[in-house]
Amino acid sequence: MPTAKRGIGWLNAAFHAHFRETMLHAAAREGLLCPIYCLMPDHIHLVWMGLRRDSDQRNGMKFLREYLAVLIKPHQFQHQAHDNVLREQERKRDAFAKVCFYILANPVRASLIDESGIWPYRGSIIPGYPAMDPVAQDFWPLFWKLYFAAREPDAGDILRPSH
Repeated sequence: MPTAKRGIGWLNAAFHAHFRETMLHAAAREGLLCPIYCLMPDHIHLVWMGLRRDSDQRNGMKFLREYLAVLIKPHQFQHQAHDNVLREQERKRDAFAKVCFYILANPVRASLIDESGIWPYRGSIIPGYPAMDPVAQDFWPLFWKLYFAAREPDAGDILRPSH
């Protein structure tokens, strides 16, 4: 989710706290988990996973953009976010984790931190588990356990009209 004209200056600890709160509301409203997000100075990366058949990531994104827009003023988000639906191969556990770690490595690729650094504006949104850290060694086993416990059996049976 890039800012228009790559506007910067809005990313700070207060924005991060508001982002987490807004993401938690979006997750609760739309039945979503966010195993990974990474806030960059001029854009936001996040991965959402639906838990219910009626989970709607588009509604979640609309909600998120609306509530975050006031926090990045005078900047604004680019008109259209860059959405990407993971291919079937990318949804398998190890491949999925690689996608998430690629997102986490954005600050290193942007030379904002070195490989041993910890970027403060990253995390996950798992309702009920505020301290889960996507770089912790036990994160993925716990995440998958929570995901499969919360996921409704027909969650993947979503049929959407093509655009």
